[in-house]
Amino acid sequence: MKLIHGAAELQEQLDYERAKGNRIAFVPTMGALHEGHLSLVELAKQECDVVVVSVFVNPLQFGPKEDFDEYPRTLPQDAELLEVNEVQFLYAPNVDDIYPNGPAITHHAGITGSTFEGASRPGHFDGMLTVVNRLMEIVQPDVVVFGEKDAQQVFIVRKLIGARFRDCKLVEGPTLREASGLAMSSRNRYLSAEERKDAENIYANLNQMREELEAGAKVSETLTKHSTAIETSAKAKLEYLAVIDPQIFRPVDDNYRGAAKIIVAAKVGEVRLIDNLNVKAINA
Repeated sequence: MKLIHGAAELQEQLDYERAKGNRIAFVPTMGALHEGHLSLVELAKQECDVVVVSVFVNPLQFGPKEDFDEYPRTLPQDAELLEVNEVQFLYAPNVDDIYPNGPAITHHAGITGSTFEGASRPGHFDGMLTVVNRLMEIVQPDVVVFGEKDAQQVFIVRKLIGARFRDCKLVEGPTLREASGLAMSSRNRYLSAEERKDAENIYANLNQMREELEAGAKVSETLTKHSTAIETSAKAKLEYLAVIDPQIFRPVDDNYRGAAKIIVAAKVGEVRLIDNLNVKAINA
């Protein structure tokens, strides 16, 4: 595996691979890799001949009160994991490589980017979209792989791909979970043993919500019941809990019929966690 820091060097290497007839898959990450990331790498390997993984902690995705400085940076360990998993290229650019004219927003996520995660983290999706666009311009992949745990991010990136990178296929990897059901996350390492149990209780509530909705429960009543449960039994500070139409990423009401998605963001102690579950059908 080659560790590359410069955009020009990476592009030269990828041009060589394309000349040999190889297809390129790309997995963008912020590092601190875990099994969830590696599952995305496996999907990328199934899709293409050559895999590029980027590790870049993007300053534009963090608000003034968020954990940019504390976000885990484990590049040596990440490189070892990717080497073992037969990734050909690890791209770890510095800020100047991504933002040669200084960090500045160049892409906006629109109305969807101001809801849910966007409401809790103003500007987050504009920063995410700006860096994803820049990375896509550098790598020019045939396939890009994102994890479904960041459901709103995937929804917004899919629109970017459709508008600007139409020859690229977006593959969505299923959320990898621990045995308890807790979604794997780079932030899980900051949970104490007691907080981990509380985080697992959030997932348990999502599961119960899904079962109730698929059995015919009203959306409004289910949300009220489990919002209370998450803040009491899971001792979590809930930022949002919603049932949305995945086609437009907007909340549904009691009259909605069809497939849906439950989304949640909550703080357990000082650790902010997100998750989501698909609902097969409401009011079917």
